[in-house]
Amino acid sequence: MPKRIFSGAQPTGNVHLGNYLGALRNWVNLQHEYESFFCIVNLHALTVAQDPKILAEKTRELARIYLAVGIDPEVSTIFIQSDVPEHTQLTWILNCISRVPELERMTQFKDKSRKNEIVSVGLFDYPVLMASDILLYRTDLVPVGEDQKQHLELTRDLAIRFNRDFGETFRVPEPYIPKVGARIMSLSDPSRKMSKSDDDPNGCVMLLDDPDVVNRKFKRAVTDSGSEIRFDDSRPAITNLLTIYQLLTGQSVEVVETHFAGKGYAQLKQNLADVTVEFLRPFQQRVKGIGGETLNRILGQGREKAQQIAKPMLTNVYEAMGIVGSAATD
Repeated sequence: MPKRIFSGAQPTGNVHLGNYLGALRNWVNLQHEYESFFCIVNLHALTVAQDPKILAEKTRELARIYLAVGIDPEVSTIFIQSDVPEHTQLTWILNCISRVPELERMTQFKDKSRKNEIVSVGLFDYPVLMASDILLYRTDLVPVGEDQKQHLELTRDLAIRFNRDFGETFRVPEPYIPKVGARIMSLSDPSRKMSKSDDDPNGCVMLLDDPDVVNRKFKRAVTDSGSEIRFDDSRPAITNLLTIYQLLTGQSVEVVETHFAGKGYAQLKQNLADVTVEFLRPFQQRVKGIGGETLNRILGQGREKAQQIAKPMLTNVYEAMGIVGSAATD
């Protein structure tokens, strides 16, 4: 049996190039090596205020993006988190074995709570819902960025704690972190990860940006001092641009450096914009070509496949803890 992976993304804001190069691109490759579950985690999105209409639209848009980048519904399970109630049911169980101090230590909670005047319990409990997402499917590997490693460590701790106290029930997952492209940085501030919440809209190339917008954003991208174009950790802005170029073209570091040898920053930016536009054009056409009925069918199939695993798993958890229903026998 192939090992199983689980990952998901929130349907908030717009999906950007960093999301693709750091996560979605790897999902497409991993689905052929592992049994794959890819979720639209719309319940996680509720940890901050959302416009209901926009959240519903973005949920379906993200499902289309999953499909358009190459996630195959005949190979992978694509589903919406809220369609499978076992996620929230397991969260309550895991809440009861979680410790307040370990949730208070979560770096993302600290960062986000400082930025918001109103901090919800959901934001505090976000890592436990994430743990439920993962453990519900007896996941072996979780493709995560560096910013999610701490949450995965909590997931592992909760699985080990539950297994210790109630018997072997959960599989303890391992992180899968790609060596290249795990962190694509902002075009306007290469010390920060590319993010849909970036204060500067020019720092982030969205997957649904039109060609003029893509060209403008790369032209405004910051660079480092000096003029040589090569991969160099001491020159993060140029290295970030070259990394994007390398991942979109599939070329080696050596080939990329040779291509730009003796050329200027303006040519690098223009070449990178051209490559990005050529990548985005067919992708955007595929997004537009996925009709509502097709999407409903795929998401319905995904829900059924997810529940085939989630329901018996939750039953195992309940039985391990002595939670019985009205149909139980003596």
